[in-house]
Amino acid sequence: MKLGALFVASCVSLSGLIGGAENSANNDATGSYVIDSGHSSVVFRVTHMGAAPFYGRFNDIKGEFGFDGDNPEKSTFNVEIDPASIDTNSKNRDGHLKSPDFLNVKQFPKLTFKSKSLKKDGDGWKLVGDLTLHGVTKEVTADFNWVGTGEARGQVKGGFGAEFKFKRTDFGMDYMVGPLSDEIVVMVGVEGAKK
Repeated sequence: MKLGALFVASCVSLSGLIGGAENSANNDATGSYVIDSGHSSVVFRVTHMGAAPFYGRFNDIKGEFGFDGDNPEKSTFNVEIDPASIDTNSKNRDGHLKSPDFLNVKQFPKLTFKSKSLKKDGDGWKLVGDLTLHGVTKEVTADFNWVGTGEARGQVKGGFGAEFKFKRTDFGMDYMVGPLSDEIVVMVGVEGAKK
């Protein structure tokens, strides 16, 4: 698992502890979960002017996932993001990123990931699924790490970290390729409430 994804996943787990969760590593992780958007993060990284990495995030995340470590073929991950919730700490820049030059959020109001398979890979996992962005669907493979489970106020929580990369030109976004890198790295930390 990449360092960035581990950091995001660790922050998600830590925030649960701060919120009053009791660590329950012995809880059975198998089951279905509803994503807790308040304790989940989707962060992306782009290289700016070939000089430095730049980070942004999406704030509106929802969906469901199911994890079964003993029978990974039964695991499912369905995530939906509102691209209009992009946040780069600049209203002007965010407005440009929402425009037809980039995400074109009026024409394409949803960004989704739907899993196709989860397979063990050494100490971690490989999660394969379809990413739909800017009206285009492409298969991506993510490094996946099931972080664990905990319990807060009688509610079992479970979560994972994942990291993957893609080329934005593959999704029809070719504006300013060069000054802004074609490759985008996405780091995800998701927590859900067990059904």
